[in-house]
Amino acid sequence: MAHTTLAGWLLIVGFIAATFGMARLFGPWLFAVYEGRPPRLLAAFGPVERLLTGAGGRAAREEQGWRAYAMHLLVFNGAGILLLLLLQLLQGILPLNPQGFAAVPFGIALNTAVSFVTNTNWQSYAGETTMSNLTQMLGLTVQNFLSAATGISVAFAVIRGFARRESGTLGNFWADLVRVTLYLLLPACLLYALVLVALGLPQTLAGSTVAQTLEGTRQAIALGPVASQEAIKMLGTNGGGFFNANSAHPFENPGALSNLLQMLSIFALAAGLTWCFGKAVGNVRQGWAILAAMMLLFAGLTSVSYIAEAGGNPIHHHAGVDPSGGNMEGKEVRFGIAASALFASVTTAASCGAVNAMHDSFTAIGGMVPLFNMHLGEVIVGGVGAGLYGMLLYVILGIFIAGLMVGRTPEYVGKKIEAREVKLAVIAIAVLPLFILGLTASALVLPSGLAGLQEAGPHGLTEALYAYTSAVANNGSAFAGLTATNDWWAYSLALAMLVGRLAVIVPVLAIAGSLAAKKTTPEGAGSFPTTGPLWIGLLAGLIVVLGGLTFLPSLVLGPIADHLAMISGQTF
Repeated sequence: MAHTTLAGWLLIVGFIAATFGMARLFGPWLFAVYEGRPPRLLAAFGPVERLLTGAGGRAAREEQGWRAYAMHLLVFNGAGILLLLLLQLLQGILPLNPQGFAAVPFGIALNTAVSFVTNTNWQSYAGETTMSNLTQMLGLTVQNFLSAATGISVAFAVIRGFARRESGTLGNFWADLVRVTLYLLLPACLLYALVLVALGLPQTLAGSTVAQTLEGTRQAIALGPVASQEAIKMLGTNGGGFFNANSAHPFENPGALSNLLQMLSIFALAAGLTWCFGKAVGNVRQGWAILAAMMLLFAGLTSVSYIAEAGGNPIHHHAGVDPSGGNMEGKEVRFGIAASALFASVTTAASCGAVNAMHDSFTAIGGMVPLFNMHLGEVIVGGVGAGLYGMLLYVILGIFIAGLMVGRTPEYVGKKIEAREVKLAVIAIAVLPLFILGLTASALVLPSGLAGLQEAGPHGLTEALYAYTSAVANNGSAFAGLTATNDWWAYSLALAMLVGRLAVIVPVLAIAGSLAAKKTTPEGAGSFPTTGPLWIGLLAGLIVVLGGLTFLPSLVLGPIADHLAMISGQTF
Protein backbone atom coordinates (compact mmCIF):
# COMPACT_ATOMS: atom_id res chain seq x y z
CA MET A 1 0.00 0.00 0.00
CA ALA A 2 1.30 3.42 -0.92
CA HIS A 3 2.49 5.63 1.93
CA THR A 4 2.29 9.00 0.22
CA THR A 5 2.18 12.14 2.35
CA LEU A 6 0.22 15.36 2.28
CA ALA A 7 3.49 17.29 2.01
CA GLY A 8 4.44 15.26 -1.06
CA TRP A 9 1.13 15.93 -2.81
CA LEU A 10 1.30 19.63 -1.92
CA LEU A 11 4.75 19.78 -3.49
CA ILE A 12 3.45 18.30 -6.75
CA VAL A 13 0.31 20.47 -6.85
CA GLY A 14 2.28 23.58 -5.94
CA PHE A 15 4.82 22.87 -8.66
CA ILE A 16 2.09 22.54 -11.31
CA ALA A 17 0.53 25.83 -10.17
CA ALA A 18 3.95 27.50 -10.28
CA THR A 19 4.40 26.28 -13.86
CA PHE A 20 1.35 28.27 -14.97
CA GLY A 21 2.77 31.28 -13.14
CA MET A 22 6.12 30.90 -14.90
CA ALA A 23 4.37 30.76 -18.27
CA ARG A 24 2.88 34.18 -17.57
CA LEU A 25 6.18 35.49 -16.20
CA PHE A 26 8.48 34.38 -19.02
CA GLY A 27 5.92 34.54 -21.85
CA PRO A 28 6.11 38.32 -22.40
CA TRP A 29 9.92 38.20 -22.27
CA LEU A 30 9.94 35.50 -24.95
CA PHE A 31 7.35 37.36 -27.03
CA ALA A 32 9.52 40.49 -27.06
CA VAL A 33 12.47 38.46 -28.35
CA TYR A 34 10.17 36.74 -30.87
CA GLU A 35 9.18 40.13 -32.27
CA GLY A 36 12.81 41.13 -32.60
CA ARG A 37 12.77 43.93 -30.06
CA PRO A 38 14.98 44.04 -26.96
CA PRO A 39 13.12 43.77 -23.66
CA ARG A 40 13.00 47.19 -22.04
CA LEU A 41 15.66 46.49 -19.41
CA LEU A 42 18.04 45.09 -22.04
CA ALA A 43 17.70 47.80 -24.68
CA ALA A 44 21.33 48.82 -24.10
CA PHE A 45 22.41 45.61 -25.82
CA GLY A 46 20.83 46.71 -29.11
CA PRO A 47 24.20 47.83 -30.57
CA VAL A 48 25.72 44.46 -29.68
CA GLU A 49 22.91 42.71 -31.57
CA ARG A 50 23.44 44.91 -34.61
CA LEU A 51 27.19 44.27 -34.48
CA LEU A 52 26.73 40.50 -34.33
CA THR A 53 24.08 40.30 -37.03
CA GLY A 54 25.98 42.81 -39.18
CA ALA A 55 29.06 40.58 -39.03
CA GLY A 56 27.02 37.87 -40.72
CA GLY A 57 26.32 40.00 -43.77
CA ARG A 58 23.13 39.74 -45.79
CA ALA A 59 22.56 36.16 -44.65
CA ALA A 60 21.98 37.41 -41.10
CA ARG A 61 19.60 40.19 -42.08
CA GLU A 62 17.32 38.93 -44.84
CA GLU A 63 14.10 37.01 -44.23
CA GLN A 64 14.40 33.29 -45.00
CA GLY A 65 12.00 30.70 -46.32
CA TRP A 66 11.82 27.38 -44.52
CA ARG A 67 14.46 25.73 -46.74
CA ALA A 68 17.02 28.50 -46.17
CA TYR A 69 16.20 28.57 -42.46
CA ALA A 70 16.74 24.82 -42.21
CA MET A 71 19.93 24.90 -44.26
CA HIS A 72 21.53 27.60 -42.12
CA LEU A 73 20.55 25.67 -38.99
CA LEU A 74 22.11 22.45 -40.33
CA VAL A 75 25.34 24.19 -41.30
CA PHE A 76 25.59 25.89 -37.91
CA ASN A 77 24.99 22.65 -36.02
CA GLY A 78 27.48 20.78 -38.19
CA ALA A 79 30.15 23.38 -37.44
CA GLY A 80 29.35 23.11 -33.74
CA ILE A 81 29.87 19.33 -33.78
CA LEU A 82 33.21 19.70 -35.55
CA LEU A 83 34.54 22.39 -33.21
CA LEU A 84 33.49 20.57 -30.04
CA LEU A 85 35.00 17.34 -31.34
CA LEU A 86 38.35 19.06 -32.04
CA LEU A 87 38.34 20.75 -28.63
CA GLN A 88 38.04 17.37 -26.89
CA LEU A 89 40.67 15.71 -29.07
CA LEU A 90 43.14 18.54 -28.41
CA GLN A 91 42.38 19.28 -24.76
CA GLY A 92 45.60 17.59 -23.61
CA ILE A 93 47.70 20.38 -25.18
CA LEU A 94 45.30 23.25 -24.50
CA PRO A 95 45.31 25.58 -21.45
CA LEU A 96 42.95 25.63 -18.44
CA ASN A 97 43.57 21.96 -17.77
CA PRO A 98 44.75 21.94 -14.13
CA GLN A 99 44.19 18.19 -13.76
CA GLY A 100 46.24 17.42 -16.89
CA PHE A 101 43.51 15.40 -18.60
CA ALA A 102 44.49 13.70 -21.85
CA ALA A 103 42.51 13.81 -25.09
CA VAL A 104 39.06 12.24 -24.99
CA PRO A 105 38.88 8.96 -26.99
CA PHE A 106 37.42 9.58 -30.46
CA GLY A 107 34.21 7.57 -30.03
CA ILE A 108 33.32 9.25 -26.76
CA ALA A 109 34.37 12.65 -28.15
CA LEU A 110 32.09 12.27 -31.18
CA ASN A 111 29.24 11.03 -29.03
CA THR A 112 29.68 14.01 -26.69
CA ALA A 113 29.92 16.53 -29.53
CA VAL A 114 26.68 15.30 -31.10
CA SER A 115 25.08 15.08 -27.67
CA PHE A 116 25.67 18.69 -26.64
CA VAL A 117 24.96 20.22 -30.05
CA THR A 118 21.60 18.42 -30.23
CA ASN A 119 20.61 19.57 -26.71
CA THR A 120 20.71 15.95 -25.51
CA ASN A 121 23.70 16.03 -23.15
CA TRP A 122 24.01 12.27 -22.92
CA GLN A 123 27.24 11.65 -21.00
CA SER A 124 29.24 8.46 -21.51
CA TYR A 125 31.99 9.85 -19.30
CA ALA A 126 32.53 11.28 -15.80
CA GLY A 127 32.85 15.03 -16.22
CA GLU A 128 35.13 15.72 -13.27
CA THR A 129 37.65 13.08 -14.39
CA THR A 130 37.50 13.51 -18.18
CA MET A 131 36.92 17.12 -19.28
CA SER A 132 39.24 20.07 -18.64
CA ASN A 133 37.90 23.41 -17.48
CA LEU A 134 38.42 24.77 -21.00
CA THR A 135 36.41 21.94 -22.54
CA GLN A 136 33.68 22.35 -19.94
CA MET A 137 33.43 26.14 -20.49
CA LEU A 138 34.33 26.78 -24.14
CA GLY A 139 32.90 23.52 -25.41
CA LEU A 140 30.08 22.12 -23.31
CA THR A 141 28.71 25.30 -21.72
CA VAL A 142 28.80 27.26 -24.99
CA GLN A 143 26.93 24.49 -26.76
CA ASN A 144 24.42 24.44 -23.92
CA PHE A 145 23.59 28.03 -24.84
CA LEU A 146 23.64 27.51 -28.61
CA SER A 147 21.61 24.28 -28.65
CA ALA A 148 18.95 25.87 -26.43
CA ALA A 149 18.94 28.99 -28.62
CA THR A 150 18.53 26.78 -31.69
CA GLY A 151 15.46 25.07 -30.22
CA ILE A 152 13.83 28.38 -29.29
CA SER A 153 14.65 29.80 -32.74
CA VAL A 154 12.89 26.89 -34.43
CA ALA A 155 9.90 27.43 -32.13
CA PHE A 156 9.81 31.10 -33.19
CA ALA A 157 9.88 30.07 -36.86
CA VAL A 158 7.00 27.64 -36.29
CA ILE A 159 4.99 30.29 -34.43
CA ARG A 160 5.46 32.64 -37.40
CA GLY A 161 4.12 29.88 -39.65
CA PHE A 162 0.85 29.95 -37.72
CA ALA A 163 0.78 33.72 -37.21
CA ARG A 164 1.74 35.05 -40.66
CA ARG A 165 -0.57 35.39 -43.64
CA GLU A 166 0.45 34.59 -47.22
CA SER A 167 4.13 34.89 -46.37
CA GLY A 168 6.99 33.00 -47.93
CA THR A 169 9.36 33.55 -45.01
CA LEU A 170 9.76 32.48 -41.38
CA GLY A 171 12.27 35.03 -40.11
CA ASN A 172 16.05 34.65 -40.06
CA PHE A 173 17.86 31.86 -38.21
CA TRP A 174 20.97 33.90 -37.41
CA ALA A 175 19.00 36.87 -36.13
CA ASP A 176 16.81 34.61 -33.97
CA LEU A 177 19.86 32.82 -32.59
CA VAL A 178 21.61 36.06 -31.65
CA ARG A 179 18.52 37.60 -30.03
CA VAL A 180 17.63 34.52 -28.01
CA THR A 181 21.18 34.20 -26.72
CA LEU A 182 21.76 37.92 -26.08
CA TYR A 183 18.39 39.02 -24.72
CA LEU A 184 17.19 35.86 -22.99
CA LEU A 185 19.66 33.10 -22.16
CA LEU A 186 22.73 35.13 -21.17
CA PRO A 187 21.03 37.60 -18.79
CA ALA A 188 18.73 34.94 -17.29
CA CYS A 189 21.62 32.55 -16.69
CA LEU A 190 23.81 35.30 -15.24
CA LEU A 191 21.21 36.07 -12.59
CA TYR A 192 20.47 32.40 -11.99
CA ALA A 193 24.16 31.52 -11.60
CA LEU A 194 24.57 34.23 -8.95
CA VAL A 195 21.64 32.74 -7.03
CA LEU A 196 23.19 29.27 -7.29
CA VAL A 197 26.52 30.55 -6.01
CA ALA A 198 24.69 32.07 -3.04
CA LEU A 199 23.13 28.65 -2.39
CA GLY A 200 26.54 27.00 -2.24
CA LEU A 201 27.51 25.93 -5.78
CA PRO A 202 31.22 26.47 -6.56
CA GLN A 203 32.32 28.79 -9.38
CA THR A 204 36.09 28.65 -9.74
CA LEU A 205 38.84 27.76 -12.20
CA ALA A 206 40.60 25.68 -9.55
CA GLY A 207 40.74 21.99 -10.39
CA SER A 208 40.23 20.70 -6.87
CA THR A 209 40.58 21.38 -3.16
CA VAL A 210 42.01 19.12 -0.49
CA ALA A 211 39.95 18.20 2.58
CA GLN A 212 40.92 16.43 5.79
CA THR A 213 38.58 13.48 6.33
CA LEU A 214 37.34 12.17 9.67
CA GLU A 215 39.61 9.16 9.20
CA GLY A 216 42.62 11.48 9.10
CA THR A 217 43.41 11.13 5.40
CA ARG A 218 43.56 13.87 2.79
CA GLN A 219 41.02 13.76 -0.05
CA ALA A 220 41.06 15.80 -3.26
CA ILE A 221 37.57 17.12 -4.07
CA ALA A 222 36.91 18.16 -7.66
CA LEU A 223 35.88 21.78 -8.27
CA GLY A 224 35.36 23.99 -11.30
CA PRO A 225 33.01 26.54 -12.89
CA VAL A 226 29.93 24.62 -11.74
CA ALA A 227 27.30 27.35 -11.13
CA SER A 228 27.57 28.86 -14.63
CA GLN A 229 27.13 25.47 -16.28
CA GLU A 230 24.33 24.51 -13.91
CA ALA A 231 22.33 27.64 -14.80
CA ILE A 232 22.19 26.98 -18.54
CA LYS A 233 21.97 23.23 -17.92
CA MET A 234 18.56 23.79 -16.31
CA LEU A 235 17.17 26.87 -18.07
CA GLY A 236 18.21 25.49 -21.45
CA THR A 237 16.89 21.99 -20.62
CA ASN A 238 20.30 20.58 -21.44
CA GLY A 239 20.89 18.34 -18.43
CA GLY A 240 24.61 17.62 -18.74
CA GLY A 241 26.16 17.67 -15.28
CA PHE A 242 29.57 19.03 -14.36
CA PHE A 243 29.92 15.98 -12.12
CA ASN A 244 29.10 12.37 -12.95
CA ALA A 245 26.42 12.23 -10.25
CA ASN A 246 24.68 15.21 -11.89
CA SER A 247 22.12 16.95 -9.65
CA ALA A 248 22.51 14.25 -7.01
CA HIS A 249 25.97 15.75 -6.32
CA PRO A 250 25.92 18.26 -3.44
CA PHE A 251 28.09 20.72 -5.42
CA GLU A 252 25.43 20.81 -8.15
CA ASN A 253 22.38 20.61 -5.91
CA PRO A 254 23.12 21.38 -2.25
CA GLY A 255 19.64 21.23 -0.71
CA ALA A 256 15.86 21.45 -0.93
CA LEU A 257 15.74 25.08 -2.12
CA SER A 258 18.24 24.55 -4.93
CA ASN A 259 16.35 21.37 -5.88
CA LEU A 260 13.05 23.27 -6.18
CA LEU A 261 14.65 26.10 -8.16
CA GLN A 262 16.23 23.62 -10.55
CA MET A 263 12.93 21.89 -11.23
CA LEU A 264 11.16 25.21 -11.79
CA SER A 265 13.90 26.45 -14.11
CA ILE A 266 13.65 23.30 -16.25
CA PHE A 267 10.02 24.16 -17.08
CA ALA A 268 10.32 27.96 -17.09
CA LEU A 269 11.14 28.85 -20.72
CA ALA A 270 9.28 25.93 -22.30
CA ALA A 271 6.11 26.89 -20.40
CA GLY A 272 6.60 30.55 -21.35
CA LEU A 273 6.69 29.62 -25.02
CA THR A 274 3.09 28.40 -24.86
CA TRP A 275 1.97 31.90 -23.74
CA CYS A 276 4.18 33.41 -26.44
CA PHE A 277 2.46 31.24 -29.05
CA GLY A 278 -1.00 32.32 -27.93
CA LYS A 279 0.01 35.98 -27.96
CA ALA A 280 1.53 35.70 -31.44
CA VAL A 281 -1.56 34.11 -33.00
CA GLY A 282 -3.83 36.67 -31.36
CA ASN A 283 -5.50 34.36 -28.84
CA VAL A 284 -3.69 33.75 -25.55
CA ARG A 285 -6.27 31.10 -24.66
CA GLN A 286 -4.74 28.86 -27.34
CA GLY A 287 -1.46 28.93 -25.45
CA TRP A 288 -3.16 28.22 -22.13
CA ALA A 289 -4.99 25.26 -23.70
CA ILE A 290 -1.70 23.75 -24.89
CA LEU A 291 -0.13 24.20 -21.46
CA ALA A 292 -3.22 22.74 -19.77
CA ALA A 293 -2.95 19.59 -21.92
CA MET A 294 0.71 19.32 -21.00
CA MET A 295 0.01 19.69 -17.28
CA LEU A 296 -2.87 17.20 -17.41
CA LEU A 297 -0.46 14.54 -18.69
CA PHE A 298 2.24 15.62 -16.28
CA ALA A 299 -0.02 15.43 -13.23
CA GLY A 300 -1.21 11.92 -14.06
CA LEU A 301 2.21 10.45 -14.78
CA THR A 302 3.91 12.13 -11.82
CA SER A 303 1.23 10.74 -9.53
CA VAL A 304 1.91 7.21 -10.78
CA SER A 305 5.64 7.59 -10.13
CA TYR A 306 5.14 9.05 -6.64
CA ILE A 307 2.66 6.36 -5.59
CA ALA A 308 4.95 3.60 -6.89
CA GLU A 309 8.03 4.95 -5.08
CA ALA A 310 6.16 5.72 -1.86
CA GLY A 311 4.71 2.21 -1.89
CA GLY A 312 8.15 0.64 -1.67
CA ASN A 313 9.77 -2.33 -3.34
CA PRO A 314 7.29 -5.12 -4.26
CA ILE A 315 9.82 -7.70 -3.01
CA HIS A 316 9.48 -6.26 0.48
CA HIS A 317 5.72 -6.70 0.28
CA HIS A 318 6.25 -10.30 -0.80
CA ALA A 319 8.64 -10.94 2.10
CA GLY A 320 6.37 -9.29 4.67
CA VAL A 321 8.75 -6.39 5.31
CA ASP A 322 7.20 -3.08 6.42
CA PRO A 323 7.29 -0.84 3.33
CA SER A 324 6.28 2.34 5.17
CA GLY A 325 9.60 4.01 4.37
CA GLY A 326 9.00 3.68 0.64
CA ASN A 327 11.74 3.01 -1.88
CA MET A 328 14.76 5.13 -0.92
CA GLU A 329 17.29 3.14 -2.95
CA GLY A 330 19.26 5.45 -5.24
CA LYS A 331 17.77 8.60 -3.72
CA GLU A 332 19.32 11.39 -1.71
CA VAL A 333 18.07 11.61 1.89
CA ARG A 334 18.11 15.41 1.65
CA PHE A 335 15.41 15.27 -1.06
CA GLY A 336 13.29 12.26 -0.18
CA ILE A 337 10.79 10.30 -2.23
CA ALA A 338 8.32 12.99 -3.34
CA ALA A 339 10.97 15.46 -4.53
CA SER A 340 12.92 12.67 -6.25
CA ALA A 341 9.85 11.30 -8.07
CA LEU A 342 8.84 14.83 -9.06
CA PHE A 343 12.35 15.63 -10.32
CA ALA A 344 12.40 12.42 -12.40
CA SER A 345 9.09 13.37 -14.01
CA VAL A 346 10.13 16.98 -14.61
CA THR A 347 13.44 16.14 -16.22
CA THR A 348 11.95 13.55 -18.59
CA ALA A 349 8.78 15.48 -19.34
CA ALA A 350 11.13 18.24 -20.42
CA SER A 351 14.06 17.45 -22.68
CA CYS A 352 16.53 17.95 -19.86
CA GLY A 353 18.06 14.74 -18.57
CA ALA A 354 19.39 16.09 -15.27
CA VAL A 355 18.82 13.66 -12.40
CA ASN A 356 18.82 13.96 -8.62
CA ALA A 357 18.26 10.22 -8.13
CA MET A 358 19.20 7.08 -10.04
CA HIS A 359 16.29 5.98 -12.23
CA ASP A 360 17.72 2.46 -12.39
CA SER A 361 17.00 2.15 -8.66
CA PHE A 362 13.36 3.24 -8.93
CA THR A 363 10.70 0.57 -8.69
CA ALA A 364 9.81 -0.93 -12.06
CA ILE A 365 6.62 1.14 -12.36
CA GLY A 366 8.23 4.27 -10.92
CA GLY A 367 11.05 3.94 -13.46
CA MET A 368 8.58 3.32 -16.27
CA VAL A 369 7.13 6.83 -15.87
CA PRO A 370 10.31 8.69 -16.96
CA LEU A 371 10.59 6.23 -19.84
CA PHE A 372 6.97 6.79 -20.90
CA ASN A 373 7.39 10.57 -20.62
CA MET A 374 10.08 10.33 -23.28
CA HIS A 375 8.05 7.90 -25.39
CA LEU A 376 5.44 10.62 -25.78
CA GLY A 377 8.03 12.71 -27.61
CA GLU A 378 8.81 14.89 -24.59
CA VAL A 379 5.91 17.18 -25.43
CA ILE A 380 4.81 17.51 -21.79
CA VAL A 381 6.36 20.98 -21.67
CA GLY A 382 9.36 19.44 -23.40
CA GLY A 383 12.70 21.04 -24.17
CA VAL A 384 13.03 24.76 -24.82
CA GLY A 385 11.43 25.20 -28.22
CA ALA A 386 11.25 21.48 -28.93
CA GLY A 387 8.35 20.96 -26.53
CA LEU A 388 6.18 23.55 -28.25
CA TYR A 389 6.82 22.51 -31.83
CA GLY A 390 6.55 18.84 -30.81
CA MET A 391 3.17 19.52 -29.23
CA LEU A 392 2.02 21.41 -32.32
CA LEU A 393 2.64 18.25 -34.36
CA TYR A 394 0.06 16.49 -32.18
CA VAL A 395 -2.21 19.54 -32.45
CA ILE A 396 -2.17 19.16 -36.25
CA LEU A 397 -3.05 15.48 -36.02
CA GLY A 398 -5.64 16.15 -33.34
CA ILE A 399 -7.46 18.85 -35.24
CA PHE A 400 -7.43 16.70 -38.39
CA ILE A 401 -8.86 13.69 -36.53
CA ALA A 402 -11.43 15.84 -34.72
CA GLY A 403 -12.54 17.33 -38.01
CA LEU A 404 -13.06 13.87 -39.46
CA MET A 405 -15.04 12.69 -36.42
CA VAL A 406 -17.48 15.59 -36.24
CA GLY A 407 -17.54 16.62 -39.88
CA ARG A 408 -16.00 20.05 -39.33
CA THR A 409 -13.29 21.85 -41.25
CA PRO A 410 -9.83 20.98 -39.90
CA GLU A 411 -8.62 24.47 -39.00
CA TYR A 412 -6.34 25.72 -36.26
CA VAL A 413 -5.91 29.41 -35.36
CA GLY A 414 -7.37 30.30 -38.75
CA LYS A 415 -5.12 28.04 -40.84
CA LYS A 416 -6.57 25.11 -42.78
CA ILE A 417 -4.83 21.85 -41.95
CA GLU A 418 -4.45 19.90 -45.17
CA ALA A 419 -2.83 16.68 -46.38
CA ARG A 420 0.69 18.16 -46.66
CA GLU A 421 0.79 19.27 -43.01
CA VAL A 422 -0.66 15.98 -41.76
CA LYS A 423 1.82 13.87 -43.73
CA LEU A 424 4.79 15.90 -42.52
CA ALA A 425 3.53 15.69 -38.92
CA VAL A 426 3.25 11.90 -39.19
CA ILE A 427 6.79 11.68 -40.59
CA ALA A 428 8.18 13.76 -37.71
CA ILE A 429 6.33 11.74 -35.06
CA ALA A 430 7.23 8.37 -36.66
CA VAL A 431 10.96 9.06 -36.30
CA LEU A 432 10.73 8.40 -32.56
CA PRO A 433 9.47 4.77 -32.53
CA LEU A 434 11.33 3.80 -35.71
CA PHE A 435 14.78 4.53 -34.31
CA ILE A 436 14.08 3.74 -30.66
CA LEU A 437 12.69 0.28 -31.31
CA GLY A 438 15.00 -0.48 -34.24
CA LEU A 439 18.20 0.37 -32.37
CA THR A 440 17.02 -1.33 -29.16
CA ALA A 441 16.29 -4.54 -31.06
CA SER A 442 19.75 -4.39 -32.68
CA ALA A 443 21.51 -3.84 -29.34
CA LEU A 444 19.73 -6.84 -27.78
CA VAL A 445 21.01 -9.28 -30.41
CA LEU A 446 24.56 -7.96 -30.98
CA PRO A 447 27.37 -8.99 -28.59
CA SER A 448 28.69 -5.42 -28.47
CA GLY A 449 25.23 -4.18 -27.52
CA LEU A 450 24.70 -6.81 -24.85
CA ALA A 451 28.15 -6.06 -23.42
CA GLY A 452 26.92 -2.72 -22.14
CA LEU A 453 24.01 -4.10 -20.12
CA GLN A 454 24.44 -4.57 -16.39
CA GLU A 455 21.31 -6.66 -15.84
CA ALA A 456 19.63 -9.58 -17.59
CA GLY A 457 15.95 -10.23 -18.27
CA PRO A 458 13.34 -7.47 -18.46
CA HIS A 459 15.48 -5.05 -16.43
CA GLY A 460 18.29 -5.35 -18.95
CA LEU A 461 15.81 -4.76 -21.78
CA THR A 462 14.64 -1.61 -20.01
CA GLU A 463 18.23 -0.37 -19.74
CA ALA A 464 18.70 -0.59 -23.51
CA LEU A 465 15.23 0.75 -24.30
CA TYR A 466 15.74 3.68 -21.92
CA ALA A 467 19.11 4.57 -23.49
CA TYR A 468 17.81 4.80 -27.05
CA THR A 469 14.60 6.50 -25.94
CA SER A 470 16.66 9.10 -24.11
CA ALA A 471 18.92 9.61 -27.13
CA VAL A 472 16.23 9.88 -29.81
CA ALA A 473 14.08 12.09 -27.58
CA ASN A 474 17.16 14.30 -26.95
CA ASN A 475 16.78 13.88 -23.21
CA GLY A 476 20.16 12.59 -22.07
CA SER A 477 19.24 10.88 -18.80
CA ALA A 478 20.36 7.27 -18.37
CA PHE A 479 19.06 4.24 -16.51
CA ALA A 480 22.43 4.15 -14.71
CA GLY A 481 23.02 0.43 -15.15
CA LEU A 482 24.20 0.79 -18.75
CA THR A 483 27.90 1.04 -19.69
CA ALA A 484 27.86 2.96 -22.97
CA THR A 485 31.58 3.38 -23.66
CA ASN A 486 32.25 0.77 -26.36
CA ASP A 487 32.08 1.66 -30.06
CA TRP A 488 28.60 0.24 -30.63
CA TRP A 489 26.98 2.34 -27.96
CA ALA A 490 29.05 5.45 -28.66
CA TYR A 491 28.27 5.55 -32.38
CA SER A 492 24.69 4.19 -32.31
CA LEU A 493 23.67 6.65 -29.59
CA ALA A 494 25.29 9.50 -31.55
CA LEU A 495 23.23 8.50 -34.60
CA ALA A 496 20.07 8.31 -32.49
CA MET A 497 20.64 11.78 -31.03
CA LEU A 498 21.35 13.35 -34.41
CA VAL A 499 18.32 11.80 -36.09
CA GLY A 500 16.05 12.53 -33.13
CA ARG A 501 16.88 16.24 -33.36
CA LEU A 502 17.20 17.01 -37.06
CA ALA A 503 14.66 14.54 -38.48
CA VAL A 504 11.99 16.35 -36.46
CA ILE A 505 13.19 19.93 -36.99
CA VAL A 506 13.26 19.75 -40.79
CA PRO A 507 9.66 18.47 -41.24
CA VAL A 508 8.48 20.95 -38.59
CA LEU A 509 10.03 23.85 -40.51
CA ALA A 510 8.45 22.54 -43.72
CA ILE A 511 5.06 22.57 -41.99
CA ALA A 512 5.69 26.12 -40.80
CA GLY A 513 6.60 27.23 -44.32
CA SER A 514 3.43 25.68 -45.72
CA LEU A 515 1.22 27.32 -43.08
CA ALA A 516 2.85 30.74 -43.43
CA ALA A 517 1.93 30.83 -47.12
CA LYS A 518 -1.77 30.28 -46.42
CA LYS A 519 -4.51 32.80 -45.88
CA THR A 520 -6.03 33.19 -42.46
CA THR A 521 -9.66 32.20 -42.28
CA PRO A 522 -11.76 33.66 -39.45
CA GLU A 523 -13.24 31.06 -37.12
CA GLY A 524 -16.85 30.26 -37.87
CA ALA A 525 -19.59 27.81 -36.98
CA GLY A 526 -17.77 25.07 -38.85
CA SER A 527 -14.52 25.47 -36.93
CA PHE A 528 -13.66 23.02 -34.18
CA PRO A 529 -13.15 24.86 -30.83
CA THR A 530 -9.58 24.48 -29.58
CA THR A 531 -9.53 26.26 -26.23
CA GLY A 532 -12.02 24.34 -24.07
CA PRO A 533 -11.86 21.25 -21.85
CA LEU A 534 -13.05 18.96 -24.66
CA TRP A 535 -10.11 19.91 -26.87
CA ILE A 536 -7.61 19.70 -23.99
CA GLY A 537 -8.82 16.20 -23.12
CA LEU A 538 -8.80 15.12 -26.78
CA LEU A 539 -5.25 16.38 -27.29
CA ALA A 540 -3.94 14.72 -24.14
CA GLY A 541 -5.73 11.48 -24.99
CA LEU A 542 -4.34 11.43 -28.52
CA ILE A 543 -0.79 11.76 -27.19
CA VAL A 544 -1.27 8.91 -24.71
CA VAL A 545 -2.87 6.64 -27.32
CA LEU A 546 -0.13 7.19 -29.89
CA GLY A 547 2.62 6.72 -27.32
CA GLY A 548 0.87 3.85 -25.58
CA LEU A 549 -0.03 1.82 -28.65
CA THR A 550 3.41 2.21 -30.19
CA PHE A 551 5.51 1.35 -27.15
CA LEU A 552 3.13 -0.84 -25.12
CA PRO A 553 4.70 -4.17 -26.26
CA SER A 554 8.19 -3.01 -25.29
CA LEU A 555 6.91 -1.71 -21.94
CA VAL A 556 5.22 -5.06 -21.27
CA LEU A 557 8.46 -6.92 -21.98
CA GLY A 558 10.49 -4.45 -19.92
CA PRO A 559 9.26 -2.60 -16.81
CA ILE A 560 5.85 -4.25 -16.54
CA ALA A 561 7.36 -7.76 -16.70
CA ASP A 562 10.01 -6.59 -14.23
CA HIS A 563 7.29 -5.41 -11.84
CA LEU A 564 5.37 -8.70 -12.06
CA ALA A 565 8.57 -10.66 -11.46
CA MET A 566 9.41 -8.55 -8.41
CA ILE A 567 5.96 -9.22 -6.95
CA SER A 568 6.81 -12.93 -7.04
CA GLY A 569 10.20 -12.24 -5.45
CA GLN A 570 12.36 -12.59 -8.58
CA THR A 571 15.10 -10.09 -9.45
CA PHE A 572 17.46 -9.69 -12.39
